[in-house]
Amino acid sequence: MKLLSLLCAAVMVPVVALGQSSVKTKHGDIVQLRALDTITGEVEDIDLPVGDTTVYERLMVSVQDCRYPAGNISADAFAYLVIRDVRENRPAFEGWMIASSPALSALEHPRYDVWVVRCKLADAAEQGSD
Repeated sequence: MKLLSLLCAAVMVPVVALGQSSVKTKHGDIVQLRALDTITGEVEDIDLPVGDTTVYERLMVSVQDCRYPAGNISADAFAYLVIRDVRENRPAFEGWMIASSPALSALEHPRYDVWVVRCKLADAAEQGSD
């Protein structure tokens, strides 16, 4: 039985890897984030250039990368974020956040929610042709 499980796993790993590698992506210049203060209910959209850091309330948000499917900048974006509460030493979140599935890899903070909305290009005219 154990051998059968290992054999099935060995067969499935290349299939999963093949499916993931078939999507070509491009890098965005700016990530659009949406932040929610769960106490007050206030929502704020934040446009943050890749490589920059901003402060939202008590959170320091840094964007290291933003990617989207090639040919469709409006499609499913994902960004590498580092989010730190200014009162803490360790990041509250560090990793890839996916626009279409924010709960898959989410910030766990008692007061604030932050999620990726989309990637943008620095030249807005390019967005229509990409």
